[in-house]
Amino acid sequence: MLWVAVHLPLLSLESFAATLPAAAADRPLALMDAHRIVSANAPAQQLGVKPGLKRATALALAPHLTLAQADARRDEEALNAVAHTALAFTPNVTIQPANDAVGAEQATPDTVLLEVQGSLRYFGGHERQLQGLLQRLQRALVPLGHRLHLANAPTALGAALLARVHRRFDGVDLALTQRALDAAPVWLLGPGRTHWEALQGMGLRTLADLRGLPRSGVARRFGAALLDELDRAYGAVPDPRVCIVLPPVFESRLELFARADTTEQLLHGAGLLLDRLIAWLAAQHAFVRRFTLVMQHEPRWRRDARTPSETTFELALAEPSRDRAHLLMLLRERLAHLALPAPTLELRLHAADIARRAPPNTELFPTPRSEREGLLRLIERLQARLGHERVQCLAAVDDHRPELATVVRPADAQSVCRAHASVVAMPPATIPVDDDSIEPAPGVKVRPVWLLNEGEPLQERNSEPLLEGQPLELLSGPERIESGWWDMRLVERDYFIAQLPDGALVWIYRTRQRASNPRPGWFLQGRFG
Repeated sequence: MLWVAVHLPLLSLESFAATLPAAAADRPLALMDAHRIVSANAPAQQLGVKPGLKRATALALAPHLTLAQADARRDEEALNAVAHTALAFTPNVTIQPANDAVGAEQATPDTVLLEVQGSLRYFGGHERQLQGLLQRLQRALVPLGHRLHLANAPTALGAALLARVHRRFDGVDLALTQRALDAAPVWLLGPGRTHWEALQGMGLRTLADLRGLPRSGVARRFGAALLDELDRAYGAVPDPRVCIVLPPVFESRLELFARADTTEQLLHGAGLLLDRLIAWLAAQHAFVRRFTLVMQHEPRWRRDARTPSETTFELALAEPSRDRAHLLMLLRERLAHLALPAPTLELRLHAADIARRAPPNTELFPTPRSEREGLLRLIERLQARLGHERVQCLAAVDDHRPELATVVRPADAQSVCRAHASVVAMPPATIPVDDDSIEPAPGVKVRPVWLLNEGEPLQERNSEPLLEGQPLELLSGPERIESGWWDMRLVERDYFIAQLPDGALVWIYRTRQRASNPRPGWFLQGRFG
C-alpha cells in the first residue's frame, strides 16, 4: 500500500481568512478560544502575538489585530472540501483523527489521507506515476487556498506524522519511512504529547529514543496506546481505516466575518462555496444542473416583521457544468439585479440536481460539441443578465405561409443548440449565380434568414420585378404556396430566388391571377444574408 498525507498546518486561520475580503487577509489575524490566542498568522506573530497569550495582551501588542473565535465547524467544512477533492484521485480517502496526531486539545482534524496504490497505473512509470498524481492533486487543491504539506509512505499513520514534520517527503519504501520516523519528535504521537514533560525529563525526544526502551516498561509507565500508535506508524501492526463516503446532496455554509451589503462582497463568499461544490462534483465526475444560494440576513437590520429572514434564489443551467468561471459569471449577473432587504451574514449553497457524463472536450481545434457549449453559455449569460423572458428566439409553426411560419418565444438554450447543430450538419444548398435553373438539394427548402412580416410591393418594368430601381434576375422557382383558406387569410403565391446586379440574393413572390385578384404583382419577402 502507498499512502499520501495532505496536511494543512494553517487550516483554522485559512478557513477564517476565506471569509474576509481579499485585502484584509494580509493583515494581522488571530483566532482565540476561551479568551486566549490559539493561532496567529505571520504578520501577527511579527508583532509578538503567539498562541497562549490572553486577548488583552494580544491587542496591546497589535492594536489593529483582527480577532475571531475559533470554529471547529468552519474548519470541518474546509477540510471536507479537501477530502472531496482527493476523492477525484482515489476512492480510498480518510481523515486522520486529530487526537491520534496531536493530542486531545486540538479539536479539529487537519490531515487527509489517500491510499493511491491502485490509482498509480493511470500515470506513466512508477516514479512518474506518483509525481504526476501529486502534481495534479496540488493543482486541484489550489482553488481552496490552503498551504499544503505532502508526505507519502507505506503506512497511513507514518505518512500523517511525517507530513507534520516535512513540507514534502517521499518515502516509497518502508525502510526509508522508518528512518525518517526515527528522527521525528515523540510528541507527534497523541499519548506522547500527553506525557511530553515526563518523556522530556527522561531524555526521550525522538521516536528512535522511545523505540530503544523496553516495551513492557513503556506500557506500564505511559500506557499501551503509545506503543500501539508507534507500531502502526512503523508498519508493525495493521492500521485499518474507514474511508469517507460522499453525501448524496451537497450542502455547505459560510458565515461571513463582516456583513455583506454589496454584490462583490456576496460573490467573494459565494466563490468559496462554489469551490467546495466543484470539489464535490469532481469527486463523482458529475456536473451540476441547478443549485440554490441562500443568504441569511442580519436580524437587527430587518425593517419590520414582513422583511424576510433570508433570501433564496435558484440558478438553473441550460447545460450541466462545473466550470467555476462560468458559474461565478452567472451568479454575478443574477446578483447584480437582486435587491437585498437587509445585509447578509451567512451564505448556504445547496445542490442535488446533478448529471454524470464524459469530461469536456480538450482538443486543440474546436469541435461541434465545443461550439455548442459556447452558444449555450452565451444564451445562459444573456438570460442571467436580461432575464429569461427577454431572451427570445424564433420557433417553427406548422404553417406554409412564411409570415406565419414562426413565432417569437423565450429562448430554450437546449432547443436552440439542437436546431443550430442540425443546421450545421445539413448539407449546404449551393446556389450558383451563373445557372438559370437552380434547385435546392433534395429535401432542403432554401429560405432567407431575414424575412419581412408582410410582402413589400416591387416596381415592375415590362412585367419584370425591380428592386431599388435595379432589375432582378430570376434564378430559381417557382415554388408554389397555397394555404390559409381555413382562417380567411388565403395566399396563392409563386416564390422565386432572384439576384441583384451586385450579386445579392433575395426571395420574392408573384401573386397568382384570380378573379379576386385580376392584376397580380411582385413582392419582396426576404433577403439572403
